Amino acid sequence: MQFLSWARYGLFMLWLGWPLWAAAMPPLVVGLNADMSAADREAGEAIRHGAQTAIDEINAAGGVLGRPLALEVHDHRRNPARGVANVEALAARDEVVAILGGKHTPVILAELETIHAHAIPYLVPWAAGTSVVDNGYQPNYVFRASVRDEYAGGFLVDHALGRGYQRLGLVLEQTGWGRSNEQALTRALAAYDLQPVRIEWFNWGKRDFSAALERLQAADVDVLLFVGNVPDGVNFIRAVAALPAPSSLPVISHWGIVGGDFVEALGPTLERVDLTFLQTFSFLAPPFPERAAAVAERAGPTPAPAGFAHAYDLIHLLALAIERAGSTERAAVREALTQIDFHPGLVRDYAPPFTTERHDALDASDFRMAHYVDGVITPLDRNGE
Repeated sequence: MQFLSWARYGLFMLWLGWPLWAAAMPPLVVGLNADMSAADREAGEAIRHGAQTAIDEINAAGGVLGRPLALEVHDHRRNPARGVANVEALAARDEVVAILGGKHTPVILAELETIHAHAIPYLVPWAAGTSVVDNGYQPNYVFRASVRDEYAGGFLVDHALGRGYQRLGLVLEQTGWGRSNEQALTRALAAYDLQPVRIEWFNWGKRDFSAALERLQAADVDVLLFVGNVPDGVNFIRAVAALPAPSSLPVISHWGIVGGDFVEALGPTLERVDLTFLQTFSFLAPPFPERAAAVAERAGPTPAPAGFAHAYDLIHLLALAIERAGSTERAAVREALTQIDFHPGLVRDYAPPFTTERHDALDASDFRMAHYVDGVITPLDRNGE
């Protein structure tokens, strides 16, 4: 039965026009464990698109260790328990060499025990919680090319102070991600002998932010720092837009509002709020225009370019690690990820991407602020203008 299964696979690959080597060898599987159908499905699709674009390039160049790569998509629907079940299902199969996981820090935090019980490399293109990587596991199987809250806190505070704001109000989701940002933002403010004027916490699914805004206004905040995802972000921005013009407050947001139907849900309401948010990559102003143009021509449009670029770079780094290891054995691949000397990526030149002690590939030098222009994520310049 196994022979017949792979024979059918080979005939199918040949029908698609793949080379003979690809038809003859079973693929190495990379699992994708992301929200593909719930509120942040655009983030999941951006990750899938970036990963698949990189896999297509790698396979066209001969694959990895003489075998093609294949992406297998699992939908966690923003649900931590479903995320854990997906990791279990993927990690139990020998042909799965690594898992690509995101969006959502709370989902990945719930998965950490399972990831390390199975000792499978877990690559994070979109989740910012500091403890996703600083997780206490040795050896650590989590590697990230994404924002890290420890760095994002200082970047967002610097942006706020650079615009002249001094009385910051924080609006944070009541999750591990929100708590990660509370620590990072409070620490960043303390470096300027400041502290948050007020912190408002909310649970996922909150519909009415009016009372929270009243308390923030009573505390005389002059800017709102928001940390949340699309559904709550939509309701929060609606509440801010409903404030009378003289008392309206600007909003500086983490990147969680990107990757869903944020723009579509808000429509013209979005234009009534002074909103800027954190990003790392844009095809409109990429750090390496020639590289970005070549990839964009092959890939076409994507709704969340940062998620696309992070996933694209991570898949290429994984392929390099497998080749360097000369093996698909997971511990060897994990070790090889820390030994890559250099890779020219979309987001940056990784030199190196990871080390034994550092499993974050990006830092604050990769961050940009952005805003929406006619519904399109548009980066601001390095001065935030």
